[in-house]
Amino acid sequence: MIYRELSRFYDSFNNSIDYSAWADFYEDLFSDYAGRKVNSVLDLGCGTGSMTLELAGRGYDMTGIDISADMLSVAAQKASDMNQKNVLWLNQDIREFELYGTVDAIICVLDVINYLSDISELRKVFSLAENYLYPGGLFIFDVNTPYKFENCFGKNAFVFDDGSTYCGWQNYYSKRSGNCSFYLSMFERNPDGTYTRHDEYQREHCFSMRTISRAATDCGLEKCGVFSGFGRENPDVKSERWHFVLRKGNGIGKNE
Repeated sequence: MIYRELSRFYDSFNNSIDYSAWADFYEDLFSDYAGRKVNSVLDLGCGTGSMTLELAGRGYDMTGIDISADMLSVAAQKASDMNQKNVLWLNQDIREFELYGTVDAIICVLDVINYLSDISELRKVFSLAENYLYPGGLFIFDVNTPYKFENCFGKNAFVFDDGSTYCGWQNYYSKRSGNCSFYLSMFERNPDGTYTRHDEYQREHCFSMRTISRAATDCGLEKCGVFSGFGRENPDVKSERWHFVLRKGNGIGKNE
C-alpha cells in the first residue's frame, strides 16, 4: 500500500501518460473554475512527482505530499536532475496532512482517492482540502469508476514487460465490499541474465459518484463539474475515469 518495491518501477510502468497534456487540462480547469488566480498548488499523493514537476516547470509554486518515502526519494532525485527547486516535498499521509498555509489549488492524480478505504477517510481528505484552500480555490482529482472496477479490473490478470522488468499483475474485485486487491510480482533483469523478484500488494476502493458528491457537499466544497477521462466529455455508463472539480466557497466567478 505504500509503494516500497513499486517506486523503482513506477515511472517505467506509466511511461505512456502524457503529463504535459494532462497539465494543459488542469490549467484550463484553473482558468474556467477558480475564483482566484492559481499560483500555489498542492499535489496530494504526488508519487514520483511527474505532475508536480510538470506544473513546477510552468511556474507554479508546488508542494508534493506522499505517504511513501521511497516514491518521494525518486521525486526529489528527478527534481535535482532537472535543477527544479520550486517544490516542497512532504512525507505525510493525505488523510492527516498539514501545511504551513493555504494554497490556491489542490490536485490528486492517478486515482489516489481510490486508495482511501471508506467514506470516513474520504471526508477527512475533503475536510482538510477545504481547510487549506483559499476561498475560491479548487480541488481537482480523478477516480477509477465502478465500470472500470467491474469490467476492466474484475478478476483479470495483466502482464507488463519493458525489456528490463517483467510484471505480472492479478486483480480481485468484490462488488459487495467495493474493494479491489492488486497483487504485483515484478522481475528485474540483472546484468548476468538472472532476475530479482519484487512483490507488492495494493488495494483500491470503488466510490460511487453519489458518495463522492455528498461527501464534498458535507465538507463545504461545491461541485463545479465531473468529466469523463482527461477531457470535458460528460460521464456515461462506460466511463473508466471521472475527473471531479470542487471549489471552496466565497470565490464564485472567474479569476481575479
